[in-house]
Parts: sequence; C-alpha cells; structure tokens
Amino acid sequence: MYEFEFERPSSIADAVAALKGDEAQALGGGQTLLPTMKQRLASPATLVSLGGIAEMKGVCVEDDGALAIGGGTTHAAVAEAAADKYPALADLAGHIGDPAVRNRGTIGGSLANNDPSACYPSAALASGATIVTNAREIAADDYFQGMFTTALEEGEIITNVKFPVPEAANYQKFLQPASRFALVGVFVAKYADGVRVAVTGASEEGVFRWTEAEAALSANFSGDALDGLSVPADGMISDLHGTSEYRAHLVGVMTKRAVAACG
Repeated sequence: MYEFEFERPSSIADAVAALKGDEAQALGGGQTLLPTMKQRLASPATLVSLGGIAEMKGVCVEDDGALAIGGGTTHAAVAEAAADKYPALADLAGHIGDPAVRNRGTIGGSLANNDPSACYPSAALASGATIVTNAREIAADDYFQGMFTTALEEGEIITNVKFPVPEAANYQKFLQPASRFALVGVFVAKYADGVRVAVTGASEEGVFRWTEAEAALSANFSGDALDGLSVPADGMISDLHGTSEYRAHLVGVMTKRAVAACG
C-alpha cells in the first residue's frame, strides 16, 4: 500500500464536497477498491469513506410499496431487513461472497462498481429499480452501460436504491467457487404488467435483460415457455471457468430454475 489521505464525512453533503478534491475516490465497503489499490491498479490521493453516513444506511418501505435501501447498507443488513419484504432480494444478498464480505460490502458500492459478475446489478435491472444519487434519480435500464461502466458522473454518490416489489421473484446463481461471484446468475421478477429477466456473469457487456424470455414468460409464466429459446454465444464471456457456449447454455438453465422456484 502507499500513502494517501483518508476522510470520513458524516453527511452526504460533506462527502460530495470531499470528492471534489483532486484524485479523490469514494470508499464504500472497500471489497473491490482496497485489493485494487494493493495491486497498484488504482492510486487515489484521497479516500472518502462513506461508512460514517447514517442517512445512507437502512431499509424501509416507501408509500408506494417500493423497498428503499440506503446505498451504505451492507449485504448482511439487506439480507436480514428485506427477508419479509422482498425475499428474493434478501436471499441474493445473503449469498454474496462470504460473511466477511457480506458484513463490509455495500449495495451502493456494488452497483457503483458494476462488476460483470456481481449479483446486485441483476436484481436492480430485473426489478426495474431506481438508483438515487446525491444529484438525481436514474432508472436501472439507463444506469447500467457496460462492463464496469454506469451512468454515474464523477463524484456522484449512490444514496438510495428503490426496488418495486414484484408478485413473485427468484435469483439463481451458478457459483464460481473460488471467487463466489456468479459464473451465471439470473434474476426473474414477475409484475402485474409483465416479467423482467436480468442476467449477470455471462456477457462481456455486463448485466443485461433477456427480452425474448421476458416476452415468453409474460405470456405464459412457466418453464415450458422457455423451450426453444436461447441467448447467442457471441458476446458471452469465455475464460478458464467456462466457454461462451457454456455460459449461454447456463443462462437458459438458470432462468428455468428461477421460474420454477417462483412457484
């Protein structure tokens, strides 16, 4: 590690001000940023910790029934607080990484990083969530813009994430055992006006919606509706853990399992 300044603001306004400094970077749970710094792949002059901002923590139900989660809320806290309100989201949070990761990592940090194999992006996209920052609100469909790329501007902080709660939902993850990231993960959410299906871990472009499956499941919410459907292998990740063809196959398998688990 190298020498850097460390700031721990107690309010969103103070954090935004601190991030205006030269080479300043926000620090959520640090599960991605700190290892990156140790490898000298990132070298911010100032770390601005968001861990002391109480207004960015917690889970509550909004007047419209949506589940609002503070950007600084840990995975473990989401798993506990959302269990009765959005079980599929709680289950997803409860199986991220290991206990150390779940008690340090935050939902805001995960969504801001937008790792192509992270779990939360699939939940946000399948739920049609709204990502709330210190400056604006961004629909999930507009937020995710490719591998490690989002609509966030420099110095913009995720303060809250609003999840419309579906009639039924489930997340199925084919685990990469070493990293505990998703080799392929599929989140299926059924709403009164249709079904949304989001896939993580598979595409070179990061999380995406499988619109063909959405149309089929909106007409017939059954695994049988997916028979004959598949995502193209072109553009899928191919590495030592699995070929692009293997990942494309897993997308179909995991989607059927998620639909079946919805009951």
